[in-house]
Amino acid sequence: MPLIFWYDMIENIEKRYKYKEKAVESMLPQDFAERMKSMLKEDYDAFLKSYENEKYQALRVNPLKADDTAFEQKAPFSLKKVPWATHGFYYESTDQPGKHPYHEAGVYYIQEPSAMAPAEYLEVKPGERILDLCAAPGGKSTQIGAALNGEGLLVSNEIHPARAKILSENIERMGIRNALVTNETPEHLSELFVEYFDRILVDAPCSGEGMFRKNEDAMTEWSKENVTLCAERQDGILSCAASMLRPGGRLVYSTCTFAPEENEGSISRFLEKHLEFSIVAVEKKEGMSGGVPEWTSHPAEGIGHTIRLWPHRLKGEGHYLAVLKKTGDVSDDRCGGCRSGEQTGLKEKDCKECMEFLDTYFKQKPTGILVKFGDQIYLAPEGMPSLKGLKVLRPGLHLGTVKKNRFEPSHALALASKASDVRYSVDLPSDGTEIRAYLNGQTINREGEKGWYLITTDGYSIGWGKLAGGIMKNHYPKGLRKNW
Repeated sequence: MPLIFWYDMIENIEKRYKYKEKAVESMLPQDFAERMKSMLKEDYDAFLKSYENEKYQALRVNPLKADDTAFEQKAPFSLKKVPWATHGFYYESTDQPGKHPYHEAGVYYIQEPSAMAPAEYLEVKPGERILDLCAAPGGKSTQIGAALNGEGLLVSNEIHPARAKILSENIERMGIRNALVTNETPEHLSELFVEYFDRILVDAPCSGEGMFRKNEDAMTEWSKENVTLCAERQDGILSCAASMLRPGGRLVYSTCTFAPEENEGSISRFLEKHLEFSIVAVEKKEGMSGGVPEWTSHPAEGIGHTIRLWPHRLKGEGHYLAVLKKTGDVSDDRCGGCRSGEQTGLKEKDCKECMEFLDTYFKQKPTGILVKFGDQIYLAPEGMPSLKGLKVLRPGLHLGTVKKNRFEPSHALALASKASDVRYSVDLPSDGTEIRAYLNGQTINREGEKGWYLITTDGYSIGWGKLAGGIMKNHYPKGLRKNW
């Protein structure tokens, strides 16, 4: 072919790319696009092109339920590791993990891949007291709860009631026993908790620039004024968090926005006011970049050690995080605490019906503090702070309901249990018709001892059934049933 043909073809390709870039740029808020161009300079074109890529989709395996290796062998998905998340895996767009029984069993949490980074850098250890201050919908809280492995305390807070409810439901689905879910302002929490927590995550409300591809509303609601408003709100939230962290404790701040005012700026303003904190230099994983001092007027020392996850440099929508340490030594003798003291529990005799159920159907009763709200029985973790003065949605593990001198176990108790914990269980293969029937609310034919059975799928607990006369009555919650 003549050389001119190849020149024309290359020119046409270049024109198409330029057209696409212009089309993408025209969709973005003008002020946002101009700011990003000024920030990124020669990287700006690559940033624009990232909007043309398919969204990266990922899930995070729940180690309270499943081993990563076993899950990879069982799951009918094409999985590849997320470099910065211990239990994170990318899956293909053709996979549908949200429609698989494993999802209902809490075997994994579907989460944007870059959003897995902040909780990973919190470096949670079992037995610690952790606060997730802005926790809904629960991705980072469930990651923290899994890392605690049933030991210690997780306080998951969300200020908006509807979002707090979703948070509580996700805590339940993932089988987390030791979480206190609250619906409070950061200011009120800081009045109650003084240097109480070992680690705090502040995934701050932000202008959501990293959500533009996932959520069109984030794009239409964006403005320079909202960026400023978010930055001011973040300053207040961080100040509240500072007073609740014990000396020597770790605070991780994160956003899903690219705005320097909410990232390098927020951290720099915080450190200017809170001299007891400093930035921790942490290892950056594959594709991560450092914070940029030039993007804020008075950069804090070490701001380059904060982390940016850019959508044009790694497989994710984008995030910012900073790891901070509070001056002092961590010791077993906590100088802080909860102003309301610790929660006192009921005696077993005050929860007779519940104890009888656990004695009958469990090989060993779960341990903790018994708490009663009306006819609802909860098992709170040892040393849980007093619930006095708190708006609480979930004070630990919901055991069940007392109904006319009998006890009915909760869905949460099923999801937090294993077949090895109970006397009776029935396993329904995830690729069979029976598990679909169960999730639809249908009864199942079975022979066996009369009573309550833990229903599992491929060994993962998913709900309760009650057997009588060869019929397994379905106790999967009506609100969760789907037409599978």
